[in-house]
Order: sequence, then structure tokens, then C-alpha cells
Amino acid sequence: MKHKAKSEKLKAKSGKRETVYPQPSTSPTLSRTIGVLQERSLHAALKKWYARRGDKIETPLEGYHIDLVRGDLLIEIQTRNFFALKKKLPKLLEHHRLRLVHPIAQEKWLVRVAADGETELGRRRSPKRGRFEDIFDELISIPALLDHPNFSLEILLIHAEEIRRVRGAREKPARRTRFPRDWDRHDQRLVQVIASRVIESTQDLRAFLPENLPSEFTNRELAAALGNSAARGASYHRAQTMTYVMRQCGVLEIKGKRGNSLVYAITKSTESAG
Repeated sequence: MKHKAKSEKLKAKSGKRETVYPQPSTSPTLSRTIGVLQERSLHAALKKWYARRGDKIETPLEGYHIDLVRGDLLIEIQTRNFFALKKKLPKLLEHHRLRLVHPIAQEKWLVRVAADGETELGRRRSPKRGRFEDIFDELISIPALLDHPNFSLEILLIHAEEIRRVRGAREKPARRTRFPRDWDRHDQRLVQVIASRVIESTQDLRAFLPENLPSEFTNRELAAALGNSAARGASYHRAQTMTYVMRQCGVLEIKGKRGNSLVYAITKSTESAG
């Protein structure tokens, strides 16, 4: 399928809203591989959306299964938990170009279904709104890879559905939670991809910093410049993750302290390159 979202440019699709679900594969080899990997709906749908004619799907390479192989480019779709890739990615990057694709839900519908996993009981829109900057929550696990010449990252803003299955009367929770609830997260489904942004170098990472930042700034000043957050604490957390990742890959450096707060500045090498 043709890649519809333009890189590094926010562009909402117009027209009728279409729901995209993974279709059963007609290839016995592919079906067998996916069954072993226990692929979820969101991952399968994104792989189908991202694939182009001629791509190789679920290809074994150096002891791993690669989602898509496009010429000399390896494409891995990771819906969450970059920490799980800390060993896999460095090994593959030694001899291959690799693009990591990660979705962020700009809009999510929470769908309650019965214990059968199919009968819909109700739905509501989540108040949370994802942004490109949310990628830093994952990048804290692999900051050193962002400066690797063979590595690139594509962030997809999506609309999605989170399926919450109500447990049966005698069914135990799938996992322990702080607050009791009668449902478990059952699946996630792709509704549509609305935009993408590509990070191919530390310069692309630097573009996440707001233009109205002073030359030297603290996390609180960065949080204020980011703005557009329902919770002040969320903005400060985002600032912390951004400065940590950018410092680890050489975009930012520590210039000193202001009271108890560290003061950051863009490194001269990246500043002159920009």
C-alpha cells in the first residue's frame, strides 16, 4: 500500500474516516510466522499500511525476525517498550540500515466489549491527546542510537481504538492493578494514520526544541515554552525526558546550575551545523 503520510509534515487526511484492520494472510508461511510471534492488531495493521510492493515480510536475519525488508533497509515497527530493543538494534545496525517506526495515538477511543471479546458494550473518547514529543518517553531507553549513521526513526501520529474486555464472573485479572477494575486491555486497533515525522540525525532531534527558548535554559523554562499541556506536571516531565535524551546524544550540554536546577544549552557543534 502506498505510503500516505508525508515525512516531517503534519497533514491530516480529508474525506471519509476509514477503519483499517489487519486482514488474514493468504500466505501459509506468513500466517505461521505471525502465529509464533503472537502479533497484535495494531502492529499487524501498521505493517500492512507501511508495506510497499516488493517488500519482504517477517524475514529471518541474524537470529531475529524483521518486520519489513525494503532493499537494503530494515524496517521494525515497535508499538511500545523500546527497552526491549536495546540488544537487538545495536547488533543489526552494525551491518544494516534500519528504520524504527513507532505510533503515537493523537486520538484514542476506549471500547468496552463483553467477555467474548467481540460484543461492544460502549465506547468513549480518551481525554489524552498524543503529540510527536511523546516519543521521548521511549527514547530514554535508546538515546545513543540516535546518532548512529545507520539508524532512523519515523513517528506516526494515529487515531486508534483500545479494546477493553470485561472479565467473566470467575475470571482473574490479567495483571494486578492499583485500583480494582472489571476489565483487561484486550487489544489495540488502528483507525487511521494522520501524520508522520522522521528523525535521521541529531539535527532533526534539535528541531523539537521550541524557537522561543533562551540560549541557556532550565527544565522549567523548557516546560513553559512547550506549553499546550493539560497538566503542568506533564510538561515538566516532558522537558526532563527531552533534555536527558538530547544530552546523551550530544545535542545539549550542561552549562551550570541556577539554584537547584541544571542549566542547558545547545552544543556548539550542533548549533553551527544548524
